Amino acid sequence: MKLAVTSESALLSELIGLVYDAALDPTLWPRALEQACLFVGGSSGILFWHDAATQQSAVLYSFNEEPQYTKLYFGKYLPLNPCFPAASFVEAGIVCASTDLVPFDEMVETRFYKEWMRPQGLIDALATNLEKSAMRSSILAVRMHEEHGLADAEDRRRLALIVPHFQRAVSIGRLFDQSRATQAVLTQTLDNVTAAVFLVGPNGRLVFTNAPGRAMLDEASLLTERNGNLAAVASEAQRALRDALATVESGSATVGGGGPISLSAALSGHWFGDVLPLTSGDRQRTGALHSAVAAVFVRKSSPASPPPLEALAKLYKLTASEIRVIDAIMKASGVKALADLLGLTQATVKTHLHNVFRKTGTARQSELVKLIAGFEPPERA
Repeated sequence: MKLAVTSESALLSELIGLVYDAALDPTLWPRALEQACLFVGGSSGILFWHDAATQQSAVLYSFNEEPQYTKLYFGKYLPLNPCFPAASFVEAGIVCASTDLVPFDEMVETRFYKEWMRPQGLIDALATNLEKSAMRSSILAVRMHEEHGLADAEDRRRLALIVPHFQRAVSIGRLFDQSRATQAVLTQTLDNVTAAVFLVGPNGRLVFTNAPGRAMLDEASLLTERNGNLAAVASEAQRALRDALATVESGSATVGGGGPISLSAALSGHWFGDVLPLTSGDRQRTGALHSAVAAVFVRKSSPASPPPLEALAKLYKLTASEIRVIDAIMKASGVKALADLLGLTQATVKTHLHNVFRKTGTARQSELVKLIAGFEPPERA
């Protein structure tokens, strides 16, 4: 059931606070996922990691997932999911529906839908890569029940509102390692997080800096340390940072209320900073350990060069299904073997192969193998 529009602001504020608290108290993640599902309109939610190279994946936290089907997914149906590996190519932070990758009329013909989705009454899912490296990504997914129907524009808008906060929360969760087993898994999974993180006290005083942050201060092209205080190099960015920290210190800041601060677009990629108040709940207690009132995260918006399969997919404008066929060709030969591996009919595999041959200018599977093996991603400008 859709939530009343009048309640959106209050629900969003409560949800965002819960997400950040969950970063510091991992036992709160199921509750945060429950509230995310309520806000977006999903029936269940999951935070997990996926490795496109090894086709391995594991649950970190979940809400309302049926244990037997979760076990079946990771034990049997993961390789049959038609959304991968294409889903791992989507840029971090972008909301994507399963039907964006695989048309619904094609999805319902797969073994994955017939044997795993339909028995649960699932019809669609909205997901986003929270963090993305060359082959591994951490993913937030909200699944839609058939009673809800396919994800619509309003569902997407609502998930997009909370995605940046999930991204920052997993970063701060990594910074404040709770030394718990579940948190250790999260830390290991998100070991490719490269955000620079600064804890600041009153008047912007630096009280803690992680390794990427220290390297950034040493370079002094975006941020610098002035008399023990954190400062932006660009004058406009410095004004925005100073105002954001002053708002936090006054106690009137809301989580995520100020939006990102543009630090520089002149360097390679666009850099921006986010200020997280450490003024309530578990965030307040953690901040107190360092006499900090806020955490400042700095990220680069442009991704690193994509791996070969992703670059090849973009170059030849391949669909998610065509990407799966190309990936499978490196593991199996012949239409029947490919169909068995992908959980598709032989007719569907032949259709995708025909389209791949046409787009890549090849004529047989052996030529595709040579193309993939010898393909090198173009250098980014």
